[in-house]
Amino acid sequence: MAAPMLLVLAAVGGWPLVRTIWFSLTDSELADLGNYAFIGLENYVGEYGLLASPEWWQAVGNTLLFSGLSVTLETLLGLGVALLLNQASRLRTLLRAALLVPWAIPTVVSAKMWSWMLHDQFGIVNHHLPALGVITVPLAWTADPQLSLFSIVLVDVWKATPYMALLILAALQMVPLECYEAARVDGVPRWQVFRRITLPLILPGLLVAMVFRTLDALRVFDLIYVMTSNSRDTQSMSVFVREQLIDFGLVGYGSAAATCLFFMIALLSIVAMSLLRKTFERAAA
Repeated sequence: MAAPMLLVLAAVGGWPLVRTIWFSLTDSELADLGNYAFIGLENYVGEYGLLASPEWWQAVGNTLLFSGLSVTLETLLGLGVALLLNQASRLRTLLRAALLVPWAIPTVVSAKMWSWMLHDQFGIVNHHLPALGVITVPLAWTADPQLSLFSIVLVDVWKATPYMALLILAALQMVPLECYEAARVDGVPRWQVFRRITLPLILPGLLVAMVFRTLDALRVFDLIYVMTSNSRDTQSMSVFVREQLIDFGLVGYGSAAATCLFFMIALLSIVAMSLLRKTFERAAA
């Protein structure tokens, strides 16, 4: 019964992956894909290989920093929003629908929208912040090396927090009401209720949401590319791959970078699934 689905997955995902790994072992170029030579691991560990490239390691660092900051902020904000939406209210359904708006906007559209809003001369952010006394002069949010990555993180938090909030809200609604009623009868303070009851019971769902969001953040491309293009200060691993493959035409070298990115995410997925399985087993016990 599953064979047709597995065949489709192999054709859609397996063949491109195998072809990418093969190209990473060659010196192929975009101008002539049919003319290449097998060079083994030269694209990885050679004198000019990927692991000796400071640009690649900077892209790795940018990606890890972006992922760590964005997922942490999105988890904290998403947890707060989910706790608010979990309270009984007549507007709860309307608020849940409104919460989906940032997540429903395509990433390219939201990235371009925020690029205009953060423009150093014409952006609405630089128009209002000096008027409120927050800053004294307009800032180049996406051009300043010290602000650009932070600005992208904030835009990603604005867009992805609703996703985290809805996943955490689903976990909150699975918590038995009897637990809260018993705590209320015993006079347990709200903070202790959250720490001793709510957080342990929603922890498996919270971890799943964090894993999904982390895997998505590690392969970020469109948000960074639209807002800052190929800037070294914000370049992610996916943007680095695109630059090597398309701008420089180095299919072999770019495929090596793409392969490293794939195995990094695959390894993280395996580790995360193992940890989640142990967490679920402890929760069930």
